[in-house]
Amino acid sequence: MFDQIVLGGEFFEGLVAVDEAIVERATGESCRYCGGRLHRGDYPRKPRGGLIGQAAESFRRRFSLCCGREGCRRRATPPSVRFLGRRVYVGAVVIVASMVAVMKQAASEARRSTGIAARTTRRWLRWWRGPFTATSVFVAVSSRMVPAVSRMALPLSIVDRLAGSLEGRVRQLLGWLRPITTSAP
Repeated sequence: MFDQIVLGGEFFEGLVAVDEAIVERATGESCRYCGGRLHRGDYPRKPRGGLIGQAAESFRRRFSLCCGREGCRRRATPPSVRFLGRRVYVGAVVIVASMVAVMKQAASEARRSTGIAARTTRRWLRWWRGPFTATSVFVAVSSRMVPAVSRMALPLSIVDRLAGSLEGRVRQLLGWLRPITTSAP
């Protein structure tokens, strides 16, 4: 099943639309530091998608805002469903490659299916099992899942419980992960 996963252009176009809506809503807010007006201040990104998300490599901009008040000019980057924080790989690829590694029970075996280095996948699995479980996002997501999710099988133990197509389930998890895609003040 996981040997054939490829997230296509339509999937990623949908994520761009969600991010556009998020940044448009955020544009109407004020700077959290000085109350000034926020303006678009996107910045370049060079994301990776491996074999499963090559269409995501076309994301050249991270939508962002910056304060227009002279003397402040601080950046206000809203949450995103495309990028999972500062990671080079896009969020959907981090989720799917981690799921493949859990299913195959070895990051090195998952490399053939995903095109992502085993070392990188092992680092992501450590994040899912460690720091991620200490976030308020994990607490909120796991409280929706009865019985409790298996921490050793994250993110697979969450995605498996969701309804719909694989793309829909990954999109739903990306939506839940939005709060951790940007730094808080």
